[in-house]
Amino acid sequence: MSYNGSAIVAMVGKNCVAIAADKRLGQQALTVDMDFEKVFRMTDRAFIGLSGLATDVKTVHDTLRMRVNLYRHREERVIEPKTMAYLVSHMLYERRFGPYYIEPIIAGLDKDNKPFICSTDLIGCLNFPEDFAVTGTASDNLFGMCESLWEPDLDPEGLFETVSQALLNAVDRDAMSGWGA
Repeated sequence: MSYNGSAIVAMVGKNCVAIAADKRLGQQALTVDMDFEKVFRMTDRAFIGLSGLATDVKTVHDTLRMRVNLYRHREERVIEPKTMAYLVSHMLYERRFGPYYIEPIIAGLDKDNKPFICSTDLIGCLNFPEDFAVTGTASDNLFGMCESLWEPDLDPEGLFETVSQALLNAVDRDAMSGWGA
């Protein structure tokens, strides 16, 4: 999980949600690229952040994009973030004996404008935190920063500032992530 390095954080505010990631792609301590996308817009109201092995990040993103489009055509409606979390969980669990080396974070707003965040492990075990979710090689640092900076019912501007400061301060303390956060 730490071969390419990453840092992803999602936070809940008052009727808003934020997700942020660094943009560094590395091979352990060697930086390969500083513009590697790790957060993807799946619908207008749902995003996914994928940390882990870069090849699996691309594979899971492409597969999930296909499944979200199939859902939209089959159900004739846009997928909700919670439904997408279960879709991701199922997709990861069916590969449990040869897993994708990723840890996703799903963030979005449901149809009632209620914020939703969810994180999973590499075999799809869901975790539904009420405040924030972190993943990646900088997750220990992110936990500490988020616990000290996060407050309930942050407005969008305050949430943006909080998630930005948490991410920037955490990647400053991790050699495997950062550079373009």
